[in-house]
Amino acid sequence: MLQDVLVWPARTKAMFGISPDVEVSMRDFYAGLHPEDRVATSLAFAAAADPHQRALYDVEYRTVGKEDGIVRWVAAKGRGLFEGDTCVRVVGVAIEVTARKVAEAKLQELNERLESRVLAEVAERTRVEDALRQSQKMEAVGQLTGGIAHDFNNMLATVIGPLDLLATRIGADDARAKRYIDMAIDGARRAAQLTQRLLAFSRQQPLQPVPVDANRLVAGMSDLLVHSLGGSVRLETVLAAGLWWTYADANQLENVILNLAVNARDAMEGGGRLTVETANCHLDHHYAADHLGVPAGQYILIAVSDSGSGMPPEVIAKAFDPFFTTKKVGQGTGLGLSQVYGFVKQSAGHVKIYSEVGQGTTVKVYLPRLMVDAGERAQSLAGSALPLGDGQELILVVEDEPLVRQFSTDALTELGYQVLAADCAATALMLLDAHPEIVLLFTDVVMPEVNGRQLADEALKRRPGLKVLFTTGYSRNAVVHNGVLDPGVQLIGKPFTVEELASRVRAVLDDAG
Repeated sequence: MLQDVLVWPARTKAMFGISPDVEVSMRDFYAGLHPEDRVATSLAFAAAADPHQRALYDVEYRTVGKEDGIVRWVAAKGRGLFEGDTCVRVVGVAIEVTARKVAEAKLQELNERLESRVLAEVAERTRVEDALRQSQKMEAVGQLTGGIAHDFNNMLATVIGPLDLLATRIGADDARAKRYIDMAIDGARRAAQLTQRLLAFSRQQPLQPVPVDANRLVAGMSDLLVHSLGGSVRLETVLAAGLWWTYADANQLENVILNLAVNARDAMEGGGRLTVETANCHLDHHYAADHLGVPAGQYILIAVSDSGSGMPPEVIAKAFDPFFTTKKVGQGTGLGLSQVYGFVKQSAGHVKIYSEVGQGTTVKVYLPRLMVDAGERAQSLAGSALPLGDGQELILVVEDEPLVRQFSTDALTELGYQVLAADCAATALMLLDAHPEIVLLFTDVVMPEVNGRQLADEALKRRPGLKVLFTTGYSRNAVVHNGVLDPGVQLIGKPFTVEELASRVRAVLDDAG
C-alpha cells in the first residue's frame, strides 16, 4: 500500500465489477463493499494494519460491482508488512466464492425446510398419539362402565318391578306404606337413570334411530327447557330455515339437549341467557384431519350456548370424562356430558366444546345428515290405562336370573296373560313344542350357552308366526350391532316397570307384521 494505491490483478478487479485497465485505490475498495459487510471488513483491515495488533486479515464479504452492480462473495486473507511501527503494505489473496456461498445458502434453506417438516410431522404425530390415547382411555372406561351398568340393571330389575307390583296390591288403603313404596321406586328409578348414563357414555345403550327433524324436536322441548332452567335464565331458540333431517334416537337426543341446558343453567349462578341454535354445516377434509375419527361430510348442528362462567382449557380437556365435575359435592354426578359424548359418538356424530373463562360456553353437537327423504315422523301418545291381556294369550318367559324371571312371570300374570317360564334355551324349546298356543317368546338376550338371539332363530324355524320380545341390560350382544337394534327386533331394556312391560308386550302382540 503506497500513496493509497491498490495493486490488484484483473481477476480481483472483476470481483468489484471494475474493468481491468482501471487504476484502483482504497476508496474503490471501501466503496465496493456491501453496506452490511462494510463495518466488519473495515475493522478487520484496520486491525491488520495496526502495529499494536498486527492481526491476520481473514474475512468473507460481499461486493457490489462498481460498473455492473452485481453482488459477489469474496474470501480474503492477508497480513500487514511493517517497517518499525509503520505498516507499509498489506499483502494477501482474494478469491471469489459466490458459487460456494449460493450453494451453502441453498443447503441452509433446504435444512431449514427439512427441519420445519420434521417438526411439523413430529407435532402431527404427537397430536394423533394424544387423540389415540384419549380414545383408548374413553374406550377402556366405557368397557368398565358398561359391565357395571349391565349388572346394576339386572339388580334394579328385581327392585323396581316388584315395588310396582307391591304398589298395585296395597293401593291407597295404607297411605304410609304407599308413600314408602313411592320413595323406594323413585330412588331405584334415579339409580336406573345413572346406569343409563353409564351405558350412554360407553356407547352401549340400544338406540332406536328414526328420521328426526331437529327443529321440530327443539321447538317441542321449549316448555320442558323453560321449566328446567327456572325464571333467572332466558331461553332463546334460533332455528335454521331448511334444516336437513338426521337419523337418530329422538328420545336420547332430547336427553342430550336437556343435559346441555341443565349444565349451562348451573354455569350461570346469577342467571343469564341460554341459546339453542340449529344449522346445516359441512365439515371439510381439513377439519376432519384435525379431529381424529370425524368423517368429512354434511351434518346438522345443534349448538347450546350460555353466558355463564366458562371453562379453562384444562377443564375442557376432561369435561367428557365420566364422574368428572366442577360442581360441589352432591350437586352433580359428572355423567351429564359423558352421556352426551357417548350418544353422539354412537350416532356417528361429533361434539365439540368452545369456552373461555368469563365468556360463556358453547357445546356444538354434529349429527350426520339423513341423505334420503325422511317424510313425516309418526307420533303416538300412550293412553293412561295399562294395556292388558285377554286371559287367554300364553307367553313364554326365558330368563336365567331367577329373581328377574320370577318378577316377569308375576307381572305378566297380573297383566292378564297366561305364563310359562324357562331358565334356559333347551327348556324353552321343549315348552314351545309342547304348547303350540304360545303366542309370544319373551327372552333375555345375554344367557349362558345359547343366547336369546339364537333361541329366537330356532323358535322361529319351528313357529314362523311366533312373536318375539327381547330384554337386556346390555347392548353389546346379539340383537344390537354398532349400537343400533337389528331390523325387526323388538326390545325392552332392563330395568323396566310394569307399565313399560304392559305397553311393550301389547304393542308386539298387536303388531300385524
